[in-house]
Amino acid sequence: MNAPLREAPRVAKSSTLAEQAYAGLKRDILSGELAPGLALRLEFLKQRYQLSFTPLREALNRLHSERLVDSVALKGFRVAPLSLKEMQDSMSVRTLIDCEALRRSIAHATDDWETQIVAALHALDLVTRRNGAEALQASYDEVEQRHLALHRALIAACDSRWLLELSATLYIQTERYRRPMLKTSVRRDSSRDVSKEHHEIVDATLRRDAEQATALLAEHYNRTTRLIETSLLEWPNTSAA
Repeated sequence: MNAPLREAPRVAKSSTLAEQAYAGLKRDILSGELAPGLALRLEFLKQRYQLSFTPLREALNRLHSERLVDSVALKGFRVAPLSLKEMQDSMSVRTLIDCEALRRSIAHATDDWETQIVAALHALDLVTRRNGAEALQASYDEVEQRHLALHRALIAACDSRWLLELSATLYIQTERYRRPMLKTSVRRDSSRDVSKEHHEIVDATLRRDAEQATALLAEHYNRTTRLIETSLLEWPNTSAA
């Protein structure tokens, strides 16, 4: 009768280690620390993350289902390679999904929703003002967390679980292109004022101007797409397909 109770801590520990492996691998893939196309051999991963093979395999299978990792016959896993066509496709679909979610959020607008948007924008402004251009690299994770929080706040009132889940999935797919590219490209794109873009999107949203807000959001994503396209051409082993 007591056997299942004695096994519970072991199961919980295994689950925790799998989550740890998943979080670490995903973080390093999105940031570019694990380069596109890199072979993810278990012995290498064991040494890097100080974890056993079982949680690492679970994490790799989960990342494979998210298309961040490829499974190659007889060779195991590798970081999914970069593809210009895939990036363009995922950014295009993300734009459609997020614009529709924003449109619906404006239609269902509440005071609480507006308050969350204003708070998220203010939090992003604080961290970007606090750090100069040189310091932004060191605080990149914090900036990105608040940047994502703002975009999630904008569409939070869409009243559609599917739109929110699709948005989150597409964010992951596009972020593996966006994050490493923007780290190296931000200095060359000094003419772009991302903070101004965010403020314009929020201003139109708070005015409940769905047409203007979605147009500004689409252009915001399009500018990012064009920046990534330019950067991808400079990266080795990038497929056009």
